[in-house]
Amino acid sequence: MGAVTGTVVEVRDAQAARREQILDAAEACFVRNGFHRTTMADLAREAAMSQGNFYRYFASKEDIVLAMAERDRARGAILVAEMERAGDRRALLTGILERYFTNITRETAVLRLDLWAETTRNPAIAALVDRSEAEAREWLCGMFAALAASPECNPVAMFDVVNPLMKGIIVSRATLPGYDPANAAAHLQALIEAGLHGSLPRSVDVTAETSR
Repeated sequence: MGAVTGTVVEVRDAQAARREQILDAAEACFVRNGFHRTTMADLAREAAMSQGNFYRYFASKEDIVLAMAERDRARGAILVAEMERAGDRRALLTGILERYFTNITRETAVLRLDLWAETTRNPAIAALVDRSEAEAREWLCGMFAALAASPECNPVAMFDVVNPLMKGIIVSRATLPGYDPANAAAHLQALIEAGLHGSLPRSVDVTAETSR
């Protein structure tokens, strides 16, 4: 019985490793050609697999995109959990901003932009992105509330202000050759610091309050 169980575990581990290899290959293809120009044959070739074997793991490009997005969410959750164990919220927020914006690679930005584009055409991907956006909003608003340095700090208003800037960094990194996100990321951190001290423009606060 033990030998059979061991064999099953080995098979599952091999399948999981193969799925990861396929997702890595898909990322390379999507960055190079985009979602729509990439065919299943392209993906199988990049993963060094036959098409027949490839379909044993993923039935469609949509399945691959969903798996990639879910993997990204899971990795993000693990990263946050690891950083939260250090117990320093300020360092945690700074680390997250550096990871996702200051140090974002062009490849990561291109994939994110392509994923956003797919939300206009694919309800399943739109639902996944909406869930990720809601989770990010909840986490950041909670972090802003925990770090508030003034009773005038409005976490919801802060998120509404910084969210377009965060997305703009990603879009610029994906589309502008040679773009360095460091300056915009520094501005993002300065804006957050101002918000924590209740120093956002008053008109922004009023807008956020009336839109709740």
